[in-house]
Amino acid sequence: MTKQIKILMVDDEKRFRETTRKILEKKGFHTILAENGEDALEKLRQDPDVVILDIKMPGMDGHATLKEIKKIKPDLPVIMLTGHGDRPSAREALVKGAFDYLSKPCDINLLAEKIKEACHQTNRVSDGEERPITAVMIPITEYSIINEKKTIKEAIDELKKSFISKITTNQLMETGHRSILVQDKDNQVTGILTIRDLLELVMPAYLSAPKPFLADSIEYSPMFWKEMFSSGIRQMKNKCIAEVMSPSPISIDGRSNLMEAAYLMVYNNERRLLVKSSGQVVGMIREQDLFFEMEKILNS
Repeated sequence: MTKQIKILMVDDEKRFRETTRKILEKKGFHTILAENGEDALEKLRQDPDVVILDIKMPGMDGHATLKEIKKIKPDLPVIMLTGHGDRPSAREALVKGAFDYLSKPCDINLLAEKIKEACHQTNRVSDGEERPITAVMIPITEYSIINEKKTIKEAIDELKKSFISKITTNQLMETGHRSILVQDKDNQVTGILTIRDLLELVMPAYLSAPKPFLADSIEYSPMFWKEMFSSGIRQMKNKCIAEVMSPSPISIDGRSNLMEAAYLMVYNNERRLLVKSSGQVVGMIREQDLFFEMEKILNS
């Protein structure tokens, strides 16, 4: 019989604690509740397998609580919860020993996967064991997302924000997405806008039109290209994203393994895949994520 995973849930918001506990217990987890850092340290005596810890709490906050937990139980995995505006603080927690972090409100299926992953990595026999897709992907809360009614200029401004160095669970790496997911008013993924789409959009139509007879060898002069790029960008900035986006990437189940992800990318000429859990989009796995995993495996 599989051992039931025991979770210590630490959050000062009573309603959030209770709601999350009910959902997690329906998924088969045993959940212990703590309303603050001091309470959490007391309840470590109940020997939880994983801790879910809110960063912003009155009194002893998540950082201070994490520090004390690591003194008492250095190998106990801790998943931090943070608001969307406090991600730098969550990344700081990774440096201090947290297993991972998720933004509140978090997708419950993704949280469940992270709990299983944390417990699995703690109990596994071999350090060379392959990680699941959910450990390698970019969580959907960390990916660039925009509504399909927005303009190209708004999409470019949003996409630019992803080109910063972020600390992930295992390494510091460049995580510019090179694409932005497009959603409708119901937050359903309807497409994707890539940098390649933007480059194609900026091209004047006549460049791809059939050339006159015997004109294949014509070379355009430097003057022909002058200011064309800037002009094309200014002309496209107010276009609606829905008019120019590419279809949504193909999806893969979060329980699939990395070779299946690699296969789908190679044989479908895809650079990224949507990751789903229980029918819901929980993340995106990109070719660069698989590349960094290659490096990790070779150097482990």
